[in-house]
Amino acid sequence: MHKSIRFKLFLTFLLTTSLIVSGMYVFMRWSLDRGFNAFIEKRQQERIGALVEGLSEYYAGDQDWLALTGNKRKWMELLWQANEYRHYRPAQWFKQALSEPPDVWPPALPEPQARWRFKPLELSVMLLRADKSIIFGRRESLQQLTLYPIRYQQQTVGFLGVLPGKPVNQPLELQFMERQSQAFIWIAVFMVLLSAGLALLLAYTLGRPLKRITAAAKALAVGSYDTRLPVESSDELGQLARDFNEMAAALEQSEQTRRRWVADISHELRTPLAVLRGELEALQDGIRPLTRNAVDSLMNDVMRLHRLTDDLYQLSLSDQGALSYRKTLVDPVAVLKQDLAALAPEFDSKQLRVHLADKLAAAAKIHADPDRLSQLYRNLLNNSLNYTDRSGQLAITVSRQGNRLIMVFADSGPGVTEQELPRLFDRFYRVESSRSRHHGGAGLGLAICSNIVQAHNGTIKAQASQLGGLAIHIELPIES
Repeated sequence: MHKSIRFKLFLTFLLTTSLIVSGMYVFMRWSLDRGFNAFIEKRQQERIGALVEGLSEYYAGDQDWLALTGNKRKWMELLWQANEYRHYRPAQWFKQALSEPPDVWPPALPEPQARWRFKPLELSVMLLRADKSIIFGRRESLQQLTLYPIRYQQQTVGFLGVLPGKPVNQPLELQFMERQSQAFIWIAVFMVLLSAGLALLLAYTLGRPLKRITAAAKALAVGSYDTRLPVESSDELGQLARDFNEMAAALEQSEQTRRRWVADISHELRTPLAVLRGELEALQDGIRPLTRNAVDSLMNDVMRLHRLTDDLYQLSLSDQGALSYRKTLVDPVAVLKQDLAALAPEFDSKQLRVHLADKLAAAAKIHADPDRLSQLYRNLLNNSLNYTDRSGQLAITVSRQGNRLIMVFADSGPGVTEQELPRLFDRFYRVESSRSRHHGGAGLGLAICSNIVQAHNGTIKAQASQLGGLAIHIELPIES
């Protein structure tokens, strides 16, 4: 059977508070009983002391027990006089005592009263002479007595024997204990009911955001990435809601990026494929003769598809961290000079002037993969070749700041607006101005450059060039 989190929270809170209340009730009842019993025991000892003192005073008057021996009325009078809390004699006990032999005490009580757990002190004592012979008592109970000596002039003239058993409580005390017990029970019941109400409130309060999170997670699982949770607190639940919203926003952005990727890739593949198809159909229909120029045109379209698929493959590998990096100590300027020399004919054909300003006081080494570093340079150099106007220029500056190598690739116009600079490293993004689609490329080169720089623990950013075009600013850590 499925149980909701609210029911579990309610049950947890209720059981916890019920256990606490029950424990407190048991402890308080135990403490009250213990304290009350100690109080009764102390008062019992005080009454025994008063009775011993009264018997000692009586003995002082007659100097003997002869007048008291057999005088059960006088004995009961002495007992009742020593009890400051009792001012009457139970008629039933009085009659029963007088009907028994004069030296027998305590009287035989009726069966229900004989089984009382608490007995009055008067029915639990015996009077013995100094030689422990009975004045008032029962022989069969002598072994159970606790003896308290009765002294006169520093001599023991008799003993007061007390039978075992708990002393009786007075009616007011019994009523007090009964009222306290009932009060404890009602307080415990009230606290359990109160805790049930609080548990229900807490379960609802804590379960409501959890229920919202569950519903939002289900919506997120079916693709509703615009789902958001209200942040109503600054505690862990509020932090969970904020983290959930950030995750949902990231998934929404990822889904938008994926859809844009699919659309861009479809578009990029559709264009050369459409051209290829048109040219091949023209060749099939005989509209266009199969000449070398026609084959070269077809080859150019195939190479464009090849470059696009290769860029996509390289970018996917770098995103997954699967590009193989064989890092070693490399002189980045030496690698850059080699790439410049390899591309020099293309720069000359487009009449682009390239100037390398090496401001390093000494050769700097970085921990890098020379092949990936060359790929980074060639992507940047080809970017300038494709998008810089004829007869323009490219200025490359290499310098050092602390333990960072600074490389800036700045070309001449056309430029890029400030709004478009942050998006240049997005996949398939191309500036819809003079740096546009007719120059070729799929808009993946700078995205690959960004991944390569990040893999070397560096940073890359785009900014406006003082020459009127685009400047790519790269920082890489230098090995000490």
